[in-house]
Amino acid sequence: MFDVLIIGGGVSGMSCALVLGSAHKKPFVQDKKIGIISHQKTSSLQEALFNNAYGITPGKLGSELLVESSEHLKELYPHVTQIEAEKVLKVTGEHSNFAVITNKNSYATKSIVVAIGYANTFDIKGLLQYVEPHQKALAEKQRIQLKNVDHKVAEGIFVVGTLAGWRSQLAIAAGSGAAVATDILTVWNNGISAQSHDSIKK
Repeated sequence: MFDVLIIGGGVSGMSCALVLGSAHKKPFVQDKKIGIISHQKTSSLQEALFNNAYGITPGKLGSELLVESSEHLKELYPHVTQIEAEKVLKVTGEHSNFAVITNKNSYATKSIVVAIGYANTFDIKGLLQYVEPHQKALAEKQRIQLKNVDHKVAEGIFVVGTLAGWRSQLAIAAGSGAAVATDILTVWNNGISAQSHDSIKK
């Protein structure tokens, strides 16, 4: 049973996983099981080139970021389970008792973070009732989002990145994923505001 399972290994999903993973020394996180289904084949990063993203060396390819972020997560936070080469087909259940069904396996999790793109090919059964037209994309592109209030779709279901209704910009997607990670940390901390920072003073 995962405490949280992130669906998607692009910018917003990996950002969420990195922040959650970095909090492992906090007492309220030590017993938590975190996972990410890092299916990346359809990520918009595959064709991206970055010259204007804060903290990223100009000329960096999105395809490189996909590989590097996964390696970063494995190296620094190996307790975060990375599930590769699986595609999510269906979500069933309710808060604290979800089943995430892929083309190969089924995983039990207490909460879910949906972190895939905003293409109108979205087809995860059990989440289709939340689909609506994207509020910030050009109508002719037929982008979609999941209905949400401050990233929360329903009890135990969060959405991040473009699928949460944000525009397609790396810094926005990364911030969206990090924001939800701190929301989850706050829930785990009995509602007391929480975040995760490193410092050279420690």
